[in-house]
Amino acid sequence: MLTGCFKSENTNTVSTDGSTSMEKVIGILGEVFTENNKGVNFTYNPTGSGTGISSVLENRCDIGLSSRNLKQSEIEKGLTETILAYDGIAIIVNKENPISNLQLETLEKIFTGVITNWKELGGSDSEIVLIGREAGSGTRDGFESITKTSGKCKYRQELTSIGNQVENIVGLATNLDSTYSENYLSIGRMAESTIRMVKLSIQAFVKKDLEMAKEAKLYDDIIDEFFCLIKNDLISIIHQNPDSGEYAIDVLMIAKYFERIGDHATNIAEWVEFSITGMHGE
Repeated sequence: MLTGCFKSENTNTVSTDGSTSMEKVIGILGEVFTENNKGVNFTYNPTGSGTGISSVLENRCDIGLSSRNLKQSEIEKGLTETILAYDGIAIIVNKENPISNLQLETLEKIFTGVITNWKELGGSDSEIVLIGREAGSGTRDGFESITKTSGKCKYRQELTSIGNQVENIVGLATNLDSTYSENYLSIGRMAESTIRMVKLSIQAFVKKDLEMAKEAKLYDDIIDEFFCLIKNDLISIIHQNPDSGEYAIDVLMIAKYFERIGDHATNIAEWVEFSITGMHGE
């Protein structure tokens, strides 16, 4: 789905941002578009549906890509949606697993941790390991909406996803051009806040500490503010030196990975909150 767009200051570029599951179709459409519109650049930034929608709202891209419908609150902010295609969401188990039929009510209990062993469903005596899409994914949002598990899912890969984001940051940071090191201060402060948030969320999980979980969640807005600050810094750097575009993209992606780590830490803190109170906090 395409979300409403604004008029770009650069009329020679059409920028898109959002859903990773739309990568192949957008790649094909982008090729056709540039072939039919000589001299116009087409860019695609695969950041996730949530970021694609927020990027349109914040005038950071021309077109937001989402694998979910717009929420009423987003429509009320002036966004419009154009349906590009329909896709499906499948639940997949290991090929050796004899379980072949799961009801929505059962899926809700599985993904919220009420049912934790396959033997409870007539299968073998083995732990259920839950793997899902990353935080910010439109597909994840759609799945959780359908199964009524929003913010309650106990995905096993949340911590491994943090590790993957860290690996991505290291890969980009080792190749950064130190010429533009004046922007590292903001990145450093963002990193410190992210590290603090992850530590708090993990400690809250281990200690079952509700107040610590709430404190961890407060860092989410702080990290988002750092992302906006870094983005604006990079825009200024590019205006001053157009040749710094590659550097700017690398730094922006590092900031985006920190933001995603913050999303994962928020999910961990929300699990703690739900396990203690039985309620999903706002």
